[in-house]
Amino acid sequence: MIRAFAIPIALVLAVLAVAPRIVAAQFGFLRGSNRNAVTIRADDGRTVTGFIVEADQRPAAAVVLVPMLGRSKDDWQQTAERFADANITALAIDLPGQSAPAEARDLTAWHTVIGAAVGYLAARSDVRASAIGVAGASLGANLAVIAAASDSRIRSLALISPSLDYRGVRIENSFKQYGERPALLLASRKDPYAARSARELSAAGGGVREMQWAETPAHGTVLLSREPDLIRSLVEWFRRTLAVN
Repeated sequence: MIRAFAIPIALVLAVLAVAPRIVAAQFGFLRGSNRNAVTIRADDGRTVTGFIVEADQRPAAAVVLVPMLGRSKDDWQQTAERFADANITALAIDLPGQSAPAEARDLTAWHTVIGAAVGYLAARSDVRASAIGVAGASLGANLAVIAAASDSRIRSLALISPSLDYRGVRIENSFKQYGERPALLLASRKDPYAARSARELSAAGGGVREMQWAETPAHGTVLLSREPDLIRSLVEWFRRTLAVN
């Protein structure tokens, strides 16, 4: 009797394991297969590596996702999928290195990879060039501000755990230069320097500045992984500021 039921039970278990993935694919929830690798050349010769998850309805708004120092673009996988589900194409990129260069000016120069990513999106016929935003975490947030200060193609920012001064990468003046364009500032109340930086930045510039607070003691993309509801806040921010229906 044991042998008679061994095969049917195994088949049932296999079907149960596969069924959720089939259903997810049918209804558009399984986006791993829609992730495509991207390589871009920046103006200063740096090579930008990333992945893109495309919105189903195009041309679409788009967002560049910039990671923390020492972390990779893969931190943004779940967030990129949520953006695509909301009809926003997401391009997650790597920083030029996993450790910071010794000189602050060399670290600041990393912002060129963001400009390259924005240029890549703006040149695509399936992207609305007038509706491109950037979300950055920790150092990625600081670099996003510096890139946006001189790049009017960046129409909206989301800064997760920003720092007024990250190893010499200072952003207060650049944030003022960003001007009237909107910015979301997101930080944990239990991340003191990021929280203070967010408060001070919220008073800089003349445009819309929205604060989003978290209670989890975490920083950057780690905060998003520990409080997944914050990803919804990011998506909704860009839906509003990039005029996504």
